[in-house]
Amino acid sequence: MSMEFGWWNKDPELGKMQVRASLHGGNLTWHHKQGHHTSWLVHPPTEDDWDRLIHEAERRVPRRLISPKQFDEIKRIKDARIRERADQ
Repeated sequence: MSMEFGWWNKDPELGKMQVRASLHGGNLTWHHKQGHHTSWLVHPPTEDDWDRLIHEAERRVPRRLISPKQFDEIKRIKDARIRERADQ
C-alpha cells in the first residue's frame, strides 16, 4: 500500500518549497517543488526532514491512517540510512 506524507519547508536561500515523501513497497522516495506550476524534483532529505516524517507518521498511527507495521518500516529505512552514512 502506498502512503504519502507532505509538508512545506522554508529555506532562507531557496524560499518556500513543498516536500513529499512517498512510501511504497518498502521504498521511500523524496521529492520537492517550489511553485504551483513547477515539476517535482528529487529531494535529498535532511535530518529535519526525517524528523518531520517520523513526527507525521507518529500522528497517523493512533488514528489508524497507517499501521504500526508501516510506521516500523519508516523507522527501519531511517536507521538503514544512518548506518549507511556511518559506513562512508
